[in-house]
Amino acid sequence: MSILTALARAEAAESGRAQPLTTVRHTHVADRPLVLVPLTLAGEAAAPLAAMAGTDPAAPRLLVVANPRDRTQRFEFVAQLARVVLSYVDSCARSVDPGQTTKVRYAEAPQVLVPNRGGVEFVRLLGRSTRFRRPFGPYPVHRTVPLLGQWLTFLRERADHPGSATLLAMTEVLGAHWATGQSGLEDANLAALLAWIDPPDGLDGPAAAALAEDPLRSPPAGPSTDPTFDNEILAPALATVSRAGDEHARDRAVAALEAALSEQLQPTWDLMWQAVRLLRRRPAGASVEARWGVDRDVFTMYHMSLAEGTALPQPRRDSAVAAAGRLDRLEREQARYDAQRALDDPLVMAEFRLSGEAFTGTVVAASPNRVDTSGKKAALRPHITVQTDDPVRLEPGAQLVSPARLAQQAVVVSVSSVDVVLELSKGMGRSVKNPAPGSVPAVGERVTYGPVTDAYQPPGRFPSREDTPWTHGGPPPEVQPSDLDAQEDWS
Repeated sequence: MSILTALARAEAAESGRAQPLTTVRHTHVADRPLVLVPLTLAGEAAAPLAAMAGTDPAAPRLLVVANPRDRTQRFEFVAQLARVVLSYVDSCARSVDPGQTTKVRYAEAPQVLVPNRGGVEFVRLLGRSTRFRRPFGPYPVHRTVPLLGQWLTFLRERADHPGSATLLAMTEVLGAHWATGQSGLEDANLAALLAWIDPPDGLDGPAAAALAEDPLRSPPAGPSTDPTFDNEILAPALATVSRAGDEHARDRAVAALEAALSEQLQPTWDLMWQAVRLLRRRPAGASVEARWGVDRDVFTMYHMSLAEGTALPQPRRDSAVAAAGRLDRLEREQARYDAQRALDDPLVMAEFRLSGEAFTGTVVAASPNRVDTSGKKAALRPHITVQTDDPVRLEPGAQLVSPARLAQQAVVVSVSSVDVVLELSKGMGRSVKNPAPGSVPAVGERVTYGPVTDAYQPPGRFPSREDTPWTHGGPPPEVQPSDLDAQEDWS
């Protein structure tokens, strides 16, 4: 936890109201997201019990498994969920972005919202358990089941990419924008978290959170259910379904089970849309749309490759080379995401200022017409001196950027106790001797610089798959699909 976050939590505890951690919203919120609230059977790693899903707050779709331990009924549930999810995915691919002239990009991409990290794990497990199934051979399933598994796996993998908004856990999104006066473990409770952020009239955060922790008022947001509900309501309802002697009795028992599960899911469904409305009230950061553009690009490529039959297989486990490349890519994306957030938001930049990696100060001297003739070609390289009270822990040669001049690069020339001398390049027009008006900070201007940059970083160099060293298992064997895939456990 950073210093500013700890301070915001202390202020929230004192005031009884969540405190903002950001000035803007750093996550894209789609016009038509798909909200998915899953429930699983206690004691079963990924045996679905029920789900509430849909894109309309007033018209959720309730899916229920009458006997979660029955394999056939589980896959009937998955086929029903596939109709909801695949229909939504295909609706995002109906039109292309007219602003793209060099490549095809769909105008939309799917955005699936789940209540918490457990919901993300449910997506992972369900995708892993269904993407290798087949509509023929032993244990056949509906043809949409493996396709759903592929899309769920795609969404789960995108969730690992910093800044991606295709699969979001609502508690994590809210926690990144607000600080409450309760613990991080309590923040994992969607009802309690929203109680601090948006308490009902007449209540403060602690009082509203205490009410929200009552499972009768706010049932768990899933995928785990409340043990009391399991013992007193769910178990008898499941038993009644299994004992039903005729079709009419079974229909009545299933209707009672659906009503009980709907009562468990509806409060979380309402909280999810309340959270969506709260996030939409905040203005989006300047870089949010660009990150959503990346999501749309990736979605477009994957959707087209599936349609053409050229999609790469989704292995159970990455090979050593693939895992190393993925980790390298995620680290670079994390650095880029941190840079974008800081450049969009002064509150995020303040974290860097506290650590000495960024500073704010006043320009006390400037040489806007300075020309560097040390190279083969003369180049305009103005110097400015910034006086700051911030602790600066930067070495000469460090590259910086200012949120006010994103196209301009700054390099630290020297650092003293209160002054930082910077050399500027780029973003000053084409003249060799005279910078464009306003491109160089003037004396007296208040400026912010930080070691955060959105510049391209080259990927790491790794051996090919065939050259995997013996220390990492050697070249991985080629995996061929087989009928054994259909026997994979739901775990």
